[in-house]
Amino acid sequence: MNTFLKYILQNQFLAAIFIVLVGWFALEIKDILAGLLISYIIMAALLPLVELLRKNKIPRTLAVLIAYFTTLIFILLLILPLIPFFVSQIQSLFDVFPRYLDRTASLLGINIDIKQINSFVSSEIANIGKSAVTVTGKVFGGIFSVLTILVVSFYLLLDYDHLRKSFAKLFPKELEEGVKLTLIKIDEKLGAWVRGQIMLSAIIAVISWTALTLLDMPFALPLALLAGILEIIPIIGPILSSIPAIIVALAISPTMGITVAIFYLVVQMLENNILVPKIMQKTVGLNPVVVILGVMIGTRFMGIIGALLAVPFISMLIIIFKTLRQGR
Repeated sequence: MNTFLKYILQNQFLAAIFIVLVGWFALEIKDILAGLLISYIIMAALLPLVELLRKNKIPRTLAVLIAYFTTLIFILLLILPLIPFFVSQIQSLFDVFPRYLDRTASLLGINIDIKQINSFVSSEIANIGKSAVTVTGKVFGGIFSVLTILVVSFYLLLDYDHLRKSFAKLFPKELEEGVKLTLIKIDEKLGAWVRGQIMLSAIIAVISWTALTLLDMPFALPLALLAGILEIIPIIGPILSSIPAIIVALAISPTMGITVAIFYLVVQMLENNILVPKIMQKTVGLNPVVVILGVMIGTRFMGIIGALLAVPFISMLIIIFKTLRQGR
């Protein structure tokens, strides 16, 4: 196998054809690859807990079961029961948002057709369920594929050591140790990224809810929830989350609008200078331009899922590139 790959790579014409074929095949199965990457990220996030349990003399199978099902139970018991409440809050915000937009537009001297906006928002609300089903169907292939992702991440955790060694053996013997170290680095970065991102989103949501509540802003909870969710999308997300809050604030008064705009600006500065360096210090640092391009390309190919996976995917590529450069 190694001899065959060496022969292809040494022949420029065959290497070009091989790269094109691999690229074409990857595009054809991009949904499957996205699901596999999600499984791998879940595995990387839970791996430190499994390793901690193993250090306490707990067998690997039992350690994986404890880590995996503790996380699932936490999600089922704590998060899922809150979803209907959050959905109702966001629904209420959508219902009255056109009126806030109309007031803000009038304040700024802009003429808008409130009937068209009401019609658009109503149709979007009606299509939320359909869109969710469509996106889920395209990206995950339905509930079966979601379960498949969870099962794959479970078995990745269970056979992690064996799979890493088996993957390394696909390369020449002199490269096996370097491949193992690269995989360890990728696992550490991805795991730190997803754990840090969850913590960062939660902190931003709590800070936003507290501040907007103190300012006596309407719909403080759904606006804060929106800020926490969009925090997952780097750079662009926080900017997008501030827009509806500022529109609602301006509809109340220009002073409130300026106050809320300043608050979001302060949160952005706090995030960039304190929260991200402290919480995400173990993740790969990326240039903002690279992040924006990555999010745009990911959105083009995979929609929302592509935007969310852009940063971890680019981080993986950077680790591999750095390893190859050091190897030279």
